[in-house]
Amino acid sequence: MSTATTRDAMPRGPVLADLLPAAGAGRAGVRDVALVLGGAALTGVAAQLAVPVPGSPVPVTGQTFAALLVGTVLGARRGALALAFYTAAGVCGLPWFAQGASGAALPTFGYLLGLVLAAAVTGALARRGGGRRPLGTAGVMVLGSVCVYAVGVPYLALALHLSLSKALALGAVPYLAGDALKAALAMLTIPTAWHLLERTGD
Repeated sequence: MSTATTRDAMPRGPVLADLLPAAGAGRAGVRDVALVLGGAALTGVAAQLAVPVPGSPVPVTGQTFAALLVGTVLGARRGALALAFYTAAGVCGLPWFAQGASGAALPTFGYLLGLVLAAAVTGALARRGGGRRPLGTAGVMVLGSVCVYAVGVPYLALALHLSLSKALALGAVPYLAGDALKAALAMLTIPTAWHLLERTGD
């Protein structure tokens, strides 16, 4: 199969943020900057909704859900930029990581890097219609969560000198039920937003 055929089989479409009005390239640029900064701010606020998990250095937060939402709504480029800015600002000292933390010397820093990857992946999938229907949205959220763990868990193992199985037990298994709840919430909110916007455009 040729590359062109592959691209045709996976057409790219708009994400929710593309539906915001912006007349002209200049205004579109301003809109995109505002969306990136807003996505970073949303993630920072959601990160403060944190509940410690006994025996684990990784708290339950709203940060992951916010990052996946940002990626799905903004698209891959803007979503990844939003999470990259969020991470960079926290490294520079802005205390908006989970529980008001900042800096790069955190055993959970790999999860933050995973959020950037997850935003890019969920945004790319959203451009291919992944966020328009409930089941597709759930699949996008699951793959985004896998991206977070794929970076965060090995980083946690290295930072705390744990075996990979121990890192999985501490940094992934306790959060799977919460991930399912986040996917269910996304299944309700994102397709509903599309449905309302599509009705408005009729």
